[in-house]
Amino acid sequence: MCWRRHSLGRLAALAALVSAVPAAAATDPVNPTCPQAPGWATFREMRFTLDASGGSRVLRAEGVIDDGAATRLAEALTKYSPVEEIWLSSPGGNALVGNEAGRLIRKAMIPTRIPSGAACFSACNFLFMGGPIRSVDAGGLFIVHMFTHTANRALIEVEVSKGSSATVDLIGEIEQDSAVLATEDNDFLIRMGVSRKLLSDVMYQQKAIETQGEDRSTRRCLTTEELRRYNVVNL
Repeated sequence: MCWRRHSLGRLAALAALVSAVPAAAATDPVNPTCPQAPGWATFREMRFTLDASGGSRVLRAEGVIDDGAATRLAEALTKYSPVEEIWLSSPGGNALVGNEAGRLIRKAMIPTRIPSGAACFSACNFLFMGGPIRSVDAGGLFIVHMFTHTANRALIEVEVSKGSSATVDLIGEIEQDSAVLATEDNDFLIRMGVSRKLLSDVMYQQKAIETQGEDRSTRRCLTTEELRRYNVVNL
């Protein structure tokens, strides 16, 4: 009886501890390698602000990678020069602009970092990989997915409703756009010194869109070991 009371007491204490974990730390039930609430900045346009509070000149790049993000990045690098490091927090956005911004970062030879509590997803990956020196702090997240041109289901349904000819045209456009982006992504990784296996082994293995069934995941949070294996981080 004493043993049973002791066991029940331990179980109660454990339950209290689990319930005390912040909701933000909960695992995403759809994407189990990631937290339910990644810490990316949600500004609708990427903001570039200088932070010199820690003694270094850090450019914070935060928010959605919109069509004008690369242009504003170039302006910020000139305005705030010298910039010692770029810290990223973004849910992604325009993939082609992400590649362009990453090339700007590499040309400027500025290290990139994902600080603790921040997340870098989708197109943000390419800004990050632009850094000649790349690091992810403990508590920072590098999150990948499969690029897609089919996320707009409403558009697809409209085109399909027009008949087989319109559907074939749409599929042709999607295939062509996907091939172009895949080629650009491969070229980018080669130039940045990141293993192309990051694409074949991880990114391209994810579902493009959430589907029905047991596995509905579309995001993958890389582990520390994976970040090193694919040379995503090199510091």
